[in-house]
Amino acid sequence: MGKKKKEVKEKPLEKMTAKELREVGKQIPEIKGVFGMNKPELIRVIKKARGIEEDPKKTSSSSVREIKKKIKEFRLKRMAALESSDNKMAEIYGRRITRLKKKTRKAA
Repeated sequence: MGKKKKEVKEKPLEKMTAKELREVGKQIPEIKGVFGMNKPELIRVIKKARGIEEDPKKTSSSSVREIKKKIKEFRLKRMAALESSDNKMAEIYGRRITRLKKKTRKAA
């Protein structure tokens, strides 16, 4: 009975753990100091060594600090709307706050 060997596909670098990336990095002779690097650094260095071009990151139109300022403003407006028992506007401000929080997570 013949045994078939399955082709081992390497999973994408972004899906690998830092431990797995260090193992890959140790096999590449040009890379030094893999144990002192964190995951994003390892991914960048391995891609550079393999000649893989990185996708340019999307630049957010506003920084995290600006978004957090907007969140604070909307919180104040929401509290004022709740005090004046304007539930509809309070709900709208709540949704805007949630949306902005998601933006900060993506920007970070």
